Formats: sequence, C-alpha cells, structure tokens
Amino acid sequence: MRVLFVCVHNSGRSQMAEAFTRALSCETVEARSAGTMPGSELNPLVAQAMAERGIPLTGQYPKLIDQQIVDEADYAFTMGCAIDEACPAVFVPSEDWGLDDPAGEPIETVRRIRDEIEAKVRAMLDGMGIAPASDTT
Repeated sequence: MRVLFVCVHNSGRSQMAEAFTRALSCETVEARSAGTMPGSELNPLVAQAMAERGIPLTGQYPKLIDQQIVDEADYAFTMGCAIDEACPAVFVPSEDWGLDDPAGEPIETVRRIRDEIEAKVRAMLDGMGIAPASDTT
C-alpha cells in the first residue's frame, strides 16, 4: 500500500502525515510526501512538535511532486486545498483534509494541527483495515 501526502511547501502538514503513517502503520504502509512549490527546509516547530510525540523528522526535507510519485501512489491526500493558494489537487486526484497551514503559527497551533493530522491518519489506516499502533512514542 502506497500513500502520498501533498501540500504546497511540503514543510509541515504533509511531512507530519507521512511520519505518522509510517509510525502508526509500523511501516506496513509506504508513505511519501511532496509539494507543488517545496520550501527550503522543514518548519522547525513542526519538527519540534513531532519530536515531542517521539517521531523525529531527522533526514526529512521538502520534495517536489512529480508524475512518478503520483503514479506510484494507491491513495493521495492533500492537506488543505481551500486554504492554500497553489492547490496541489489539480495535479493529484485526491481527498482533501482541509487542514490549517502551520507556517508562521505558534507552537500551540502547530500541536493542534499535529493532533488533527494524527487523528486523520488513524482514521485513514482504520479505513484501510490496518490497525494503527496504539502509541507513537
């Protein structure tokens, strides 16, 4: 099973979704993330919020979406197309999760978005018949 998470900058939401999918599926789901206009680095507050949950984003970096990544995905999810100016859904047939962008937000907001993403990933895995790990730490 291959899942693709897409957002504009691939520096926050899609990275968290990828990391939660890997952790909660115990690596039984191949998760990738990419962006339509990748940023230069991960949002440091996103990395901090994920580390607080025991999921380091070490080695992760924003990546540009390409047709090969799209073609290899069984499922694709965008992170907030009603919010972002460069909606990736025009490139990827997907379900949109409607998440706020953590860019420029305080850590409390980043944590709320992180928790929303975790809940959505758990529901996604459950819908796929994959029992999510009970804890990510």
